[in-house]
Amino acid sequence: MATASSTNPTPRSRLALYLDLIRWNRPAGWLLLLWPSLAALWIAADGFPGWHLLIVFTLGTILMRSAGCCVNDVADREFDKHVKRTANRPVTSGALPVKEALGLGAVLALLAFGLVLTTNPPTILLSVLALAVAIAYPYAKRFVSMPQAVLGVAFSFGIPMAFAAVQGSQFWNIAAVGNAVPWHAWCLLAINLFWVLAYDTEYAMVDRDDDLRIGIKTSAITLGRYDVAAVMVFYAIYLVSWGWVTTRLGVPRLVWAGIAVGGAQAAWHYTLIRGRSRDGCFKAFRLNHWVGFAVFAGTAVALARL
Repeated sequence: MATASSTNPTPRSRLALYLDLIRWNRPAGWLLLLWPSLAALWIAADGFPGWHLLIVFTLGTILMRSAGCCVNDVADREFDKHVKRTANRPVTSGALPVKEALGLGAVLALLAFGLVLTTNPPTILLSVLALAVAIAYPYAKRFVSMPQAVLGVAFSFGIPMAFAAVQGSQFWNIAAVGNAVPWHAWCLLAINLFWVLAYDTEYAMVDRDDDLRIGIKTSAITLGRYDVAAVMVFYAIYLVSWGWVTTRLGVPRLVWAGIAVGGAQAAWHYTLIRGRSRDGCFKAFRLNHWVGFAVFAGTAVALARL
């Protein structure tokens, strides 16, 4: 017979379930979101963007990634129970009800939206679009051969939002968004998408056998035996294109130092994923935020006014 404590978790154990739901002890997810957003802030501001925007984008990134985990786990709960790595997630295992997980996600998203409200109308309008893409991603796995591309858009949307936050006006219309977000911001979004394709394909390689069995669509399955080669091509496109576009925008060539460090890490990741082992692929994914940090650091140092 179940005890009261097993059916009605204590506040402490409930908090632990919430923290597990939002992956609090696994910061790699929000760091993958943060570095391209901060790099875009620095480029848009031609240097340090100020403490206000730095705090808004850092806290907003953490909150929205946490909210995204809630939505993702609810959407994938029937699939996750058949995947070794995800079977014990709070919603999947039944430890947290669906409504409670969605409620937590809504609260976190509202807190993030409160931060966005301190910026300007174009950024606020873009945040609504970003939320829609983030919600759509978990369901893309049912229909899209490479849902990692949808995730790439979601995980790169901080880039146009950063430009809007720095350069936006106080007008509430689509034209204001167009004026606040120049063409090169969308170009940087497309470039960053290739980095997301690289690291999330590594992530998908971890669960490929489970995903094949349950019918989930992923880039690792779609690419088949070309998965490792594709990941390296994605890395190359991301790194070379980021360096080329940012220097064309006037960022000093010192940015290439950070890109070189990121490239060295990508080369190391090749040694981790070439055997397609679960541990190697997951390690490559988990440490990918250092690639993003290297590119951000190179961008920030290049734009520093010493």
